[in-house]
Amino acid sequence: MPSATTRSADFEQLALPLFASLYNHAFWLTRNQAEAEDLVQETFSKALRAFDNFPPGTNFKAWIFRILRNTFLTTRTGIATSRTVEDHPDTLDTIAAGPTPEDTLIRLDNQATLHAALERLQPQLREALLLCDVEEIKYKDIAVILDVPIGTVMSRISRARRTLRQLLQSQLGESL
Repeated sequence: MPSATTRSADFEQLALPLFASLYNHAFWLTRNQAEAEDLVQETFSKALRAFDNFPPGTNFKAWIFRILRNTFLTTRTGIATSRTVEDHPDTLDTIAAGPTPEDTLIRLDNQATLHAALERLQPQLREALLLCDVEEIKYKDIAVILDVPIGTVMSRISRARRTLRQLLQSQLGESL
């Protein structure tokens, strides 16, 4: 049996690289910087306490994201919470910055448009899309995180992409 120090070091090695991804997802769930920070801290605390039960060789990222989501759902009103975000950090870096100030303004405007469109998605669709396209988590692991069948994950992602495309087309007046 590994020592507590070894297990703690193993936990740090697996968990610390995921900090930014966990924070970004927590921010999308909570819509609040302080609450997202608290949620990530609570997630790390719970995951460390439960780490002895984590089966080595399995998907740690899916395991800790599920802890984050379950913690959110048990400490707040859950995913159905809908609030507007006034200050939204760049959690999605989807458009490359241009070299000129004009390019930068266009990029920031496009990011704001993307964020606004993401905010309009149903929470279940938004969460599945973010886990897939931003966090690059596989469908089967998203199914574990969300505790739904893989077919539901695939359906949610498909609907989210279609809806997002429609929202962006109407906002940008372009064909995407």
